[in-house]
Amino acid sequence: MGKRRVGPFSLRVRAALLLLLAVALTTLYFTNRMLTDRFIDTTRNRAELRLVLYAGNLMAELRRNAVVPQLLSRDAALISALETGDFSKSSQRLISFVDEIGAASLMMIDSTGRVVAATDRNRLGELHRLKPFFVEALRSNATVFTTTPLETPAFSFSYSRRIEVKGQILGVIVVENDLQKFERAWAGISDAVLVTDSSGNIILATEPRWRGRTEEEAFANQPPENAIERAVQATSEWAVPPPDAYVRGEAVMRTETRIPFQGWRMASFTTYSNVREQVNAVLALEIMGFAILASLLFYVLSRQSAVRMALFQRESQQLRALNNRLQREIAERERVQKNLAVAEQTLAQSSKLAALGEMSAAVSHELNQPLAAMKTYLAGARLLLRRNRPDEALSAFHRIDDLIERMGAITRQLKSYARTGQQTFSPVNIGDALASALSMMEPQLKTRHVRITRIVPDEPVRIMGDRMRLEQVLVNLLRNALDATKSVADPEIELILASGETATLTVRDNGHGIEDLENLFEPFYTTKAAGEGVGLGLAISSGIVSDLGGRLTARNAEEGGAVFEIQLPILNEEQKEAAE
Repeated sequence: MGKRRVGPFSLRVRAALLLLLAVALTTLYFTNRMLTDRFIDTTRNRAELRLVLYAGNLMAELRRNAVVPQLLSRDAALISALETGDFSKSSQRLISFVDEIGAASLMMIDSTGRVVAATDRNRLGELHRLKPFFVEALRSNATVFTTTPLETPAFSFSYSRRIEVKGQILGVIVVENDLQKFERAWAGISDAVLVTDSSGNIILATEPRWRGRTEEEAFANQPPENAIERAVQATSEWAVPPPDAYVRGEAVMRTETRIPFQGWRMASFTTYSNVREQVNAVLALEIMGFAILASLLFYVLSRQSAVRMALFQRESQQLRALNNRLQREIAERERVQKNLAVAEQTLAQSSKLAALGEMSAAVSHELNQPLAAMKTYLAGARLLLRRNRPDEALSAFHRIDDLIERMGAITRQLKSYARTGQQTFSPVNIGDALASALSMMEPQLKTRHVRITRIVPDEPVRIMGDRMRLEQVLVNLLRNALDATKSVADPEIELILASGETATLTVRDNGHGIEDLENLFEPFYTTKAAGEGVGLGLAISSGIVSDLGGRLTARNAEEGGAVFEIQLPILNEEQKEAAE
């Protein structure tokens, strides 16, 4: 029993839920299939009945106007007008007929094809010599029906018959039918309707862009649907049979009937939306019923789990308290880490300034010599000017200017080294940084009489970094090399810069080597005597090289001495373009 109550739901409850879900899905599936078939049949029957009604109305209109040309062709007044050429009252007579007939318009055309009378007076004088309704009427003894395409995507439908007296053709009477009124009536319903002639061309349609095309062309030229419309369409058609066509991106069923007139056919396209709405309404009721059953089941389960929830709440309170305490500890740790980072930066700058102090003593000695020489040159220049020898005095002034430039270079190096690093990286030539570091260390190197061997490639070796911080690393390594060669008779320092997959700078001395390689880069580790160093130089240098994306390593050379190697990533072409 203990194991069964561990989770929020027992195995029996889970089985009951799965059974209820299976019954619900099965019921919904079969209900959907049965109701969909039933409502589709009902919708199709209604569409067929409606289509028969439309076809009957259209046929009645065609038959009603079919006898009008025959009656008008025997009208004595119209015949007399054609014989005498007096058409002053002919248009008014046609106007008196048009309302009773219900046609769109009436026209009387003489034998030359010119309109001599018409219900629309704007058409008087038009020539229709080549129009089908005129040509076909002249060729036939009976009333002819013609379909004439207009400039717009529409057609004109007309009955025409020739007016003949004693074998002489006087003209043609034309009755235009207003079949577009059926299109206007069809536009008020949800179904799409079209009428095709014997050749399959659409002559009437609720969609104007269909006219003049075949049914296949009309549907093939529908605008493509976007992804959202396709998703909605797939969702709405998941349970309906394959559609016959698509109208405005919506699936439709096609119903067709034959019109007993010149091989015409009529087709309607009914959407499945009404079917889907009716089926969804029933499915929604079923889903609601199953949801109520599921709610009752969950209510029973909630009563059983009330005690467990109380236990869970007590445990959650304890967890929240523990979480709050953990967050406070994390915040305290983050604060300590931030303070530690600030302290590390301060120590790095302090180490840098300590090195600067050591170099300043040698620099002061270096500056004393040019100052003494300047004093001598000034005294000589004063004496030369008294003796009226200005050219020789000017030469002394040039020497003094060179000494001032030398002193300025020394002080600029010290000021540059004392500054903090940049916040952002920029392209750095390692050769220039090395030359600057050697220039800063020049007084100490001269005092110790250390032989410097520098091997640098002809092409610049560039990296993305901070030149000030890189110079700090190089100065630290040069200071360590100087300290390591104090007890050597002929101190030597070798500097090698190489470029390959990475930029590699090697600093090698001929001292006694490194005793403890494992703890070499640990903070406050030093082998110097008390007062000579605090053991931060190599630790800070290793951190700087790591920040620049490289690494600083150390080893003992086989022939003696220590070897420090800096490896940094080479500046690639993309970084060069970005920097430019």
